[in-house]
Amino acid sequence: MHKQSERKTRRRRTPYASKIGLAPGSIVHIGDVKVDQTSFCVFDYDASALREISFSTLDESRQQKRENRWIWLNVHGVHEPAVMEEIGRRFNLHPLVLEDIANTHQRPKLDDYEHYAFIVLRSFRYDETQHDACSDQVSLIVGEDFVLSFQERSSGLFDPIRNRLRKSIGSLRSGGPDALLHALIDAVVDQYFVVVESLANDIEDLEDSLIAGTGKHSIEDINHFKRETLEIRRAVWPLREVLGSLLRMPGAVLNKDTELYFRDVYDHAVHVIEQLDSLRELIGGLMDIHLSSVSNRLNAEVRMLTVITTLFAPATLLTGFFGMNFHYLPLLEDHEGWLIVLIMIAVAGAGLILALFWRRWWVRTNA
Repeated sequence: MHKQSERKTRRRRTPYASKIGLAPGSIVHIGDVKVDQTSFCVFDYDASALREISFSTLDESRQQKRENRWIWLNVHGVHEPAVMEEIGRRFNLHPLVLEDIANTHQRPKLDDYEHYAFIVLRSFRYDETQHDACSDQVSLIVGEDFVLSFQERSSGLFDPIRNRLRKSIGSLRSGGPDALLHALIDAVVDQYFVVVESLANDIEDLEDSLIAGTGKHSIEDINHFKRETLEIRRAVWPLREVLGSLLRMPGAVLNKDTELYFRDVYDHAVHVIEQLDSLRELIGGLMDIHLSSVSNRLNAEVRMLTVITTLFAPATLLTGFFGMNFHYLPLLEDHEGWLIVLIMIAVAGAGLILALFWRRWWVRTNA
């Protein structure tokens, strides 16, 4: 786990040198390239009709025309500047928006433009084998009759929303762009609960192993989970501000019915933050448990060594006494002197053992 965490940290170190000196709004991809080729999925829909189109090149997209009231364009892969420029021209997007979409190290935020709103989120998925919370940037743009979503790769996060549109479940088809925006943000926030729950299970397992004294690489594991928790919290904490600002925006983006649902998403985000704060406290307790167990093991070993040294103290004393280089010593000329000395050593050792058991030293060792 620890080696994987180091590799993950090195991979995330992306240089910004390529942006130095460029004009504001220059599209430069910053981050990991997570797909080989950019792909597109379009839902052209309204309350009574839906048309789904998938394509992988800009030439294919130019042949398509809108037929219904609203459109949702989902893009997988944000590393091709030409694609970003083409989308920007078609939807009249500001260059700074395109620049932020290509920079996948953005902090969650909300920017309000004249005809649309731009939202940056971070989605997470949990790797059960490596115990890593993997993060992707999700950029959303909502206008009067369109929603644009940009993902670094296909993760399946929005598949339930696509199925709801295909089957016309609920009011998603008739609700307009703000209803679709709520569904997308709600899917991201719901995924936080899944990731936090998996992370909490691993942390609790680590706690059990530390208490049982069977944990290996305990310090590395504790620090690893601490970093993962902080990474998720850095993504969720600004989201609360984003949702709060979205609720305070004029009614051009949200209608009154959708606003109620966004308040519910806001409550979910606050709940996730509270869970992450609880995990931070639990991780701090894990460090205390680890240090306490290490201290107890050290005390037990020192106590055992002290007991062994005490048991051999009579033997050391007697052999040292009879090993002095004096001409006259008791039992020096006695043929049974060695046996008497051994008996004295055995009796002294047995007396110390009885005294230690009477003091119940093993109870204090295991305490």
